[in-house]
Amino acid sequence: MEAVPARARAYVACVAAAALLCLLPLPATRTSWWALALLAALYAGCERAAARWRFAGTFHPVLLAGAFLLPPPAAALVALPGALLSPVERRPRGLRRVWRAAQLAVSVWAAAWAHGATGGRDAVAAARFPYALLPAGLAVLVFCLVLSALDGGILALAERIPVRRAWRGLFLRSLAPVAVHGLAGLMMAVLWRSPYGPVAALLVLLPMCVSWWVFAQYHRERAAHQATIRALVQAVDIKDEYTRGHSERVGQASMMIARELGMDDARVEVLRFAGILHDVGKLGVPTRLLRKDGPLTPQERRIIELHPEYGHEMVRGISFLGEARAAVLHHHERLDGSGYPYGLVGGQIPESARVVAVADAFDAMTSTRSYRRARPVGAALEELERCAGSQFDPRMVTALVRALARHGWHPAVTADEAGVPHPRPTAAGRPEVRR
Repeated sequence: MEAVPARARAYVACVAAAALLCLLPLPATRTSWWALALLAALYAGCERAAARWRFAGTFHPVLLAGAFLLPPPAAALVALPGALLSPVERRPRGLRRVWRAAQLAVSVWAAAWAHGATGGRDAVAAARFPYALLPAGLAVLVFCLVLSALDGGILALAERIPVRRAWRGLFLRSLAPVAVHGLAGLMMAVLWRSPYGPVAALLVLLPMCVSWWVFAQYHRERAAHQATIRALVQAVDIKDEYTRGHSERVGQASMMIARELGMDDARVEVLRFAGILHDVGKLGVPTRLLRKDGPLTPQERRIIELHPEYGHEMVRGISFLGEARAAVLHHHERLDGSGYPYGLVGGQIPESARVVAVADAFDAMTSTRSYRRARPVGAALEELERCAGSQFDPRMVTALVRALARHGWHPAVTADEAGVPHPRPTAAGRPEVRR
C-alpha cells in the first residue's frame, strides 16, 4: 500500500467532514427526490463509462445540471454514488474514493449555493435568457475555485509540493473545460424544466458523450504512440550500452531550449520527442561499430552517418510527431554546410533540428563514453559557444546557456560509468567525438 502522509489523511478527513455538513440539511430540504435519484444514477453511469474507456476525468455536465436544478444539499448528494463506486487504480483505494466523493460534494454544494443565491433556479425554471447565463457562470466559477483549492491542498500535503507551486495554474487550466460542461449542464437544466421533460434533457448528453469518447480514443492512441517511442528508445539503449540514457537527456535539454525560446507547450512536447528519438536510426547500424572502443575508419564512419536517414524512415509514419521527424533526419547538419546527410546550410536546416543538434552535442560532451571522459558543463558550453555560427545556431546555444544558468543541469538519467574503459586517443591525440 502506498504511504499517505498523516497530514494528508487529516486533510481528507476534514474535507469529508465538510461534505457531511453540506448534506446534513438534506432531510428537511424540499427537493425532487426522483430527479435527484435519476441524476445520481446518470452520473454514476457516466463515471463507469469513463473508467471503461480509460478516460481520466469527471463528467461535470451532470453534476452542474444538479447544481442548477436542486437545492445545495441535494446537488451535493448527486456526486456521491458515482465517486464512491468508481474504480480506482492506485492504492489506498478507499481513501482515494472518499477524497474524490468529498471533494466533488463540497464543490457542487458551493456551486449550487452560488447559483441559488443569485436567483438562478428561478431563471432556469422560467428559461429567462440571457439572464440565466449570469448565475450559471458564477456557479461555474465557484465550482472551479473550490475544486482547484481542494486539489492544490492535497497536492501540497500528499506530494510535498510547495504550496504556491501546487496551486499554480490549476484554476486557469480547469476553467475552460468546466465552462463548456457548464453550458451543457445549463441546457440540461432548462430542458428538464421545460414541457419536454427529462428525456429531452438527456439528449443533450449524446453529443457530449460522443466528443468525450472521441477524446478518450485520441488519448488512447497517443498513449500507444508514446509506448512505441519508449520501446524504440529502450532498444537503442540496449544496443549502444555506452550511451544509455542519452536519448532521454537530449529530450530534456531540447525541452529546456524550446521553453527558453518561448515556444508553446505543444511544440515543446514535440521537440522533447525529437530529442528522445534523434538516434533511433542507430538500430540500423551494426552493434560492433556502436561499441567500438577505438577510432572509426572512414568506411565505418560513413555507415554510422546513415543513422539519421534510417531514423527518419522509422518515424515518418508517426503523424503526431510533426516537425520531430525533420529533427531526426537533420540533427547532424551544420550551419556551414559541412554536416550530413544532405549538407544543408544555415536557414535550410529546420529549426527543430538546430535545437536537437545543440542538445545532442551538449549531452555528448558532458557524458562519459567508451572513447572519452565527460567534460564539465562549463567546458561543454564554452565549446558550443566557440562553434556557434559555424556548426550550431547561436540562438539555440544562447538559449541553452540561459536555461542552464536559470535551472542548472539535473538530468533524469545518467550514463552508467561503471566499467567504462579509459578513452583511447585518436591519431590527432585527442578523444574522438562519436554521436
